[in-house]
Amino acid sequence: MSEEVLTFEQARDELESIVRRLEDGNVTLQESLDLWERGEYLASYCDQLLGQAEQRLEAAKAQSAQDT
Repeated sequence: MSEEVLTFEQARDELESIVRRLEDGNVTLQESLDLWERGEYLASYCDQLLGQAEQRLEAAKAQSAQDT
């Protein structure tokens, strides 16, 4: 399977949509399982992107501190 490339906003929006669908309860058991798995993937993906953003911010702060 090829690596899926989504922006943080795309992944977050899809995750929110999945949560709404699951909360509505109008899906079959199989659909619920598929949605849950996709949601787990998206949550992990968002967490990874946030971690990368945090690292970039820390690096920028460290660079700024060296420049002063």
